[in-house]
Amino acid sequence: MNKKIKKVVLAYSGGLDTSVILTWLKEHYDCEVIAYCADVGQGKELNGLEEKALATGASACYIEDLRESFVIDYVWPAIKANAVYEKRYLLGTSLARPCIAQRHIEIARKTGADAVAHGATGKGNDQVRFELAFKALAPDISIIAPWREWNLNSRTALIDYAKKHGIDIPVSKEKPYSMDANLLHISYEGGTLEDPWADAPDAMWQLTTAPLDAPDAPQDIIIGFEQGIPVSIDGTRFTSATALLEKANEIAGIHGVGRIDIVENRLVGMKSRGCYETPGGTLLLHAHHDIETLTLDRDTMHYKHMLELEWAQRAYNGTWFDPLMQALNGFIDATQKHVTGEVRLRLYKGSITTKGRRSAHSLFDENLATFEASTYDHTDATGFINLFGLPTKVYAERHSHDQ
Repeated sequence: MNKKIKKVVLAYSGGLDTSVILTWLKEHYDCEVIAYCADVGQGKELNGLEEKALATGASACYIEDLRESFVIDYVWPAIKANAVYEKRYLLGTSLARPCIAQRHIEIARKTGADAVAHGATGKGNDQVRFELAFKALAPDISIIAPWREWNLNSRTALIDYAKKHGIDIPVSKEKPYSMDANLLHISYEGGTLEDPWADAPDAMWQLTTAPLDAPDAPQDIIIGFEQGIPVSIDGTRFTSATALLEKANEIAGIHGVGRIDIVENRLVGMKSRGCYETPGGTLLLHAHHDIETLTLDRDTMHYKHMLELEWAQRAYNGTWFDPLMQALNGFIDATQKHVTGEVRLRLYKGSITTKGRRSAHSLFDENLATFEASTYDHTDATGFINLFGLPTKVYAERHSHDQ
């Protein structure tokens, strides 16, 4: 990089990688380094982080509580979009990255930094997600990705560098897999999980009870929505989006809901085996889809289904702040005007079963749907079928002798 960097804001976790990066930035760029950590629900990982960052050489450390913003501005839009990547993945990591990146840029502006840095490796999705957000929000700012610049290409090399430079790192056995946690999920990948045939370790899962060990008695639960957004559980209204998601995680987790083990297609081209726990998100997404079946008209719902795939793909790819994503959100928000009501669900040993749904905006007309006498005129169907089937009939008549 030719530009002289004077001050950089580093996305910092306090682990081996970012501790080394903090020192490497100061050494390689001869610049001031500000540490930044976003709290999106990873919990105890934040303990002692500021002290560690300052001791490692950061001039300041910002620890930002983004939990409520993460849920309201990122998770709820995903619920409204019924967003699922490749039919299975509920985008827990993908949604957190633009939230983290947005505050990253705000701190860079606030502190007068001329660069931002991250610890994502050169072979994963996160480098793309972070950097596309940076480019959209601050196209003038420099981006430093050490994993694409340095020659420290192994854990051993990082440890050796840390020892050489007196960086205080915990001396512990390497985990058999890597984890990333936030309010929506925990992801697990790498290590023993790199063999797609191998069982995921039973002790790995942290948010959910193993379905076989879940309660023998099912639990019924009612989720309330207003304009597509979850607002209540069993009649209790939550003023905090964070609290509602945490409660949904607790209830669904007890019953073993939300575990998946998949091989996904990464944006950078390779396949990756990932295990995910998303108990509350799985519960809320299931409920949201059901309330939509009651309140959306057929054509809007079917068209929305097609756009949901595009929404999920773009969220996964990191194009959160692009014009098309904003346009998709505008459409989806418009569809949610009447998506208000309640869904009753039953949780049992990893499964969710819909037991009922109701809404003041319901488009279900019992008078029309009933098999008993109603105002529906059956004879209307004759003309409808004749017109709807006309292209089929004409084609068959013209080509009846082709075979």
